Amino acid sequence: MATDRAMNHPSAVGAGATRRALLRTSGVAAAGAAVALSAPFVRNARAAETTVWKVQTSWPAGVGLQTFKNWCGTIKEKTGGELEFKPFAAKEVVGDFELLDGVKNGVLEAMNSFTLYWAGKLPATAFLSSYLMGLRYPHEWDIFFYSKGGLQAAREIFAKQGLMYVNRIHHGPNIIHSKKPIRGIEDFKDLKLRVPGGMIAEGFAAIGAKTTLLPGGEVFSALEKGTIEAADYTGPAVNWDLGFQQVSKYIWTGPPGLESIYQPVDLMDFCVRMDVWNKLSPAMKRWVDDEVQVYSNEHHAAIQKADMEAWGKFEKAGTQITRLPAQDLPKFQRVAVPIWFKWANKDKDAARLFKLQLEVMESHTCGYVTPDMYKGLKIDA
Repeated sequence: MATDRAMNHPSAVGAGATRRALLRTSGVAAAGAAVALSAPFVRNARAAETTVWKVQTSWPAGVGLQTFKNWCGTIKEKTGGELEFKPFAAKEVVGDFELLDGVKNGVLEAMNSFTLYWAGKLPATAFLSSYLMGLRYPHEWDIFFYSKGGLQAAREIFAKQGLMYVNRIHHGPNIIHSKKPIRGIEDFKDLKLRVPGGMIAEGFAAIGAKTTLLPGGEVFSALEKGTIEAADYTGPAVNWDLGFQQVSKYIWTGPPGLESIYQPVDLMDFCVRMDVWNKLSPAMKRWVDDEVQVYSNEHHAAIQKADMEAWGKFEKAGTQITRLPAQDLPKFQRVAVPIWFKWANKDKDAARLFKLQLEVMESHTCGYVTPDMYKGLKIDA
């Protein structure tokens, strides 16, 4: 009876109505949240047609190319049909070293390249990927990009070329395949060696190697013909897929714990022609930026997994793997440091990037560079 009276009280009726209203509102909110969670991006209603970008990568084959193509294949669905990436392998549309111009000139809308390829045209890009004895691990590069202003600096440098540097893409260490054993720094003397250019080429030339610059897609044939005796190129998984075990008997890496002393993080990037980028809505720009980070994670993980599995294949094929003796590291350091400063002084952009990276390398977070290593050297640019 008391319960009936309580339920019939005006305040109780109001409370019940309020509870029902809240339940209805919560249901709508929950449904809205479910929709938001199930769709990574809500299509812009004003985008009547799908915008298609032709995107060429520097990957010629292997897990790198397949991961890139798989990722491109998800974009249209993720954006509700607003944006689509049409992927192309290295050299499918333009030559590997013509990628930057291909995007600038409108042949492609975007590129996924090895950033170091542009060091000859843009010296600052030598500091946007690994270099001899420089930043050593992915997290150190992220300190530079996201804690020291490196990303904004990179975007400003590429903007001068009419390109939007969307973001960096992590890759793994590079290794050297050779027709003859390399056990120490002395074995590079007179070795005909393929390198990607920039400070890396100058570093190996300084220890006596006869360096030549080739895009990755031409390395196998050069080794096969004997025009080169050794070649730096990516890691074991991609190199296995490219057949390097057929044309070389030896692999050389850095000491334990540092697989590569010259390209431990062979960074790639995703760049878009600026006029194409500026046609995107602010929301879509933010989404693409975030999505490149997603791709970076997928790419890096796929490369590492495949590399771990590939080592055994090389060993089974009879490839001999040698590591640099730890005592040779100071020898490479002495060669590398003057080259750092030489490249930093090529222009103001290069100097800007190197100053930021030197701060990271000297910090107690890293601590493997000290002022005595560059005594008498300075940045003038």
